Amino acid sequence: MDLTGVEEGADVAQPARVPAEGDAADGGLSRERREHAVALRSQEVAEAVTAERLRIARELHDVVAHSIGIIAIQAGVGSRVIQTRPAEAREALRAIETTSRETLSGLRRTLVSLRRAERGATASEPSPLAPSPGLADVERLAAATADAGVRVDVRRGGEQRPVPTDIDLSAYRIVQESLTNVVRHAATERCRVAIDYRDGELLVEVVDDGRGTTGDGSAHGFGIIGMRERVGLVGGRLTAGPRPEGGFRVAARLPLPAPAPATVAVVAR
Repeated sequence: MDLTGVEEGADVAQPARVPAEGDAADGGLSRERREHAVALRSQEVAEAVTAERLRIARELHDVVAHSIGIIAIQAGVGSRVIQTRPAEAREALRAIETTSRETLSGLRRTLVSLRRAERGATASEPSPLAPSPGLADVERLAAATADAGVRVDVRRGGEQRPVPTDIDLSAYRIVQESLTNVVRHAATERCRVAIDYRDGELLVEVVDDGRGTTGDGSAHGFGIIGMRERVGLVGGRLTAGPRPEGGFRVAARLPLPAPAPATVAVVAR
């Protein structure tokens, strides 16, 4: 290009850049990647929302179902004996009050948990309410079930030790839901709860000698799905079904960390 006569410092128009053949293809590929990332993110959000809804449904069912069943049975007992056995009626009312207060506390705990999750609270942030129930509360649960007319024999085996919080809560909920089904469906006066601490796992078993499953398979069915989901989330296994000799059995195997080895003090000589 002839620059003769162009003053020093004057702007010189540069020739326009001709797009390379691959530029359009690269732009299209980048756009496809962005669209794929957006779609993937939307799918992850939808799956997270679904998982959270299932968790809420499990918690509400676990908190309410057992208590409502106990309250209904105790109310029926109280109404039948209020004229002839007032002391027994008062005991039924006392059990209703206790169960109602515990249920209300559980609902409050669940609602606080949901609000904390909604505002992004961290797990380390202290909760203003009592901790979630666990294996230490099984005897109290058995006593409430006995008040409803089903005697519960609780047996513990193995080397008892602290367990992770999620395992502790899951084990308690399994016992709670199983006892709810015994009270509502089994038509029996007793059942057995076994909690066995083993190497690498916790075995939780609830067995009754009642009528097992009804003809349409509905007995014990509601809540078992929730138990399977809860056990699956912690990497465990659950079996539930009628026993050949009669009655129903629920058994969950939940993973446990190995117990810490005992330390031996070494005395210097």
